Amino acid sequence: MTSQHLPGDAPTAPLDRDVVVVGAGPAGLMAARTLAAAGRSVVVLEARDRVGGRTWSDVVDGAFLEIGGQWVSPDQTELLGLVDELGLSTFPRYREGRSVYRTPEGEVVQYDGLELPVGERTAAEMRRLTALLDDLAAEIGCHEPWAHPRATELDRISFHHWLREVSADEQACDNIGLFIAGGMLTKPAHAFSALQAVLMAASAGSFSNLLDDAFILDRRVVGGMQSVSETMADRLDVRLATPVRTIRTTADGVVVESDHVTVTARHVVVAVPPNLYSRISYDPPLPRRQHQMHQHLSLGLVIKVHAVYTTPFWRDAGLSGTCFGATALVQEVYDNTNHGDDRGTLVGFVSDEKADRLLELDPADRRAEVLASIADYLGPQALEPLVYHESDWASEEWTRGAYAASFDLGGLSRYGKDQTAPVGRIHWASSDTAAEGYQHVDGALRRGRAVAEEIAASA
Repeated sequence: MTSQHLPGDAPTAPLDRDVVVVGAGPAGLMAARTLAAAGRSVVVLEARDRVGGRTWSDVVDGAFLEIGGQWVSPDQTELLGLVDELGLSTFPRYREGRSVYRTPEGEVVQYDGLELPVGERTAAEMRRLTALLDDLAAEIGCHEPWAHPRATELDRISFHHWLREVSADEQACDNIGLFIAGGMLTKPAHAFSALQAVLMAASAGSFSNLLDDAFILDRRVVGGMQSVSETMADRLDVRLATPVRTIRTTADGVVVESDHVTVTARHVVVAVPPNLYSRISYDPPLPRRQHQMHQHLSLGLVIKVHAVYTTPFWRDAGLSGTCFGATALVQEVYDNTNHGDDRGTLVGFVSDEKADRLLELDPADRRAEVLASIADYLGPQALEPLVYHESDWASEEWTRGAYAASFDLGGLSRYGKDQTAPVGRIHWASSDTAAEGYQHVDGALRRGRAVAEEIAASA
C-alpha cells in the first residue's frame, strides 16, 4: 500500500533499506517498482512535493494542462506496456486536416501530407538530408555512438555547421535543424554536435520518425502522463519534499542523508537529470572523470505554451492545428485538446535563443508576442484564449531546463561510455542517458528497469 507523504516538522527516524532511490520521476519509480517486485526493500526520496519529475499535470484556471512531457509514439513499447499493465489508456492526437507552414519570408502556406510546402529544389535537398541522417542513425545506432569510427569527427562539428558542409540550401538546413534543435534538444544547432543529432535520431528509430509528427506525437495518456508515475507510486514508499543532500559510501553500502530522513542501504539509484547530480555532496567525492563529465552535460531551454479556446476553431477551417516555422517565434504548434473536452487547446513551443529574448519581456508583452505568432498560422481567433499558461521548466528548482540533457561539442564521444557506469554502489538512471527513448518517458522507464535488474542480479 502507498506510503507517499510529506514530511512533518521533526526528522523521521533513520531507515534501513536494501535500496534507496533518489527521485520519483518515471525512471526512479520504475527502478523502485522493479526492485520491490524482486523482493528488495526500497524507499524513494523526492525533492518535490509531487511525483512525476518532468511529467506534471495540473488544472490552471479551470483547464487541465499537461505542463510537462506528454506524448507517446508507437515504438515506445516499454511505456505502452506499462500503461496497459497499470490499467490506464491512451487516445490519439487530433491531426485531421491541413497543416500550416510559415516561410522564412513570413508567408503562411497550408498543405497536406508530411512534406513542408517548399520549392522543389529545397524539397529535394530536404529528402536528401533526411536520407543521409537516416543512414547515419542506422549505421551508428543509439547504444554506443561514441564507439563508432566516425564518432570523434562528427562530435567535433556543430550540427549547424555540419548541415552547411553537406548542403548549400539554407532553407533546407534550417528546416532539418528545426526538428532536432528546436523540436528535441531545445538548443541552438550550433551548440551541439552532429553526433548528438544522430543519437537523437537513432533513439527514435530514424530521423524520418522525428519528421513525422503523426508518429513521434502519436498519442497521449488519458488523465495525463503524470498519472503513470502517480499510479506506480501508489504501491511504493515515497517520501516527498525530501531533497537528498549527501550520499556517503561505506564498507557495507551507502548512507543517504536528506533534510528529513537518513537511509542506510546497500545501493542507491540517483534518478534525477544529470545537471542535478552536483546538487548532492558525495563522500568520498566522485571520481575525477564523473566530475568532468557532469560539467559537459546541460539541459536545453524551451517554453511550452498552452492556449485554451471555447472551441477548436481551427478544425472548422479544415486545419489540423499542426504548424511549423523555423524562423517563427513559436516554431511548432499542435492541437492538444484533452480527451472528452469540448474546448480546444493548442500547445506551442518557443526554444533556445528565442526563449531567451521572450523571457526578458514582462508577462503581458510575452503573452501578446506568443499569441501573435500563433495567430500568424491560424488566424486572429488565436489571439483570445480562455486560458493561457506558460510552462517554464528552466525556473523549476529541481529541473532547471527542458526537455533533457545533452553534451556540448566533443562531450558525447569523450564521456558517453561513462554516463551509466556505476560508481561503487551508486547507480544512475534517467531518460537523459537512455538509448531507445532518449529524453522520453519510455527511455526513463527503460533505464530505471535496467538499473534495477543490475542491482538485483548483483545481490
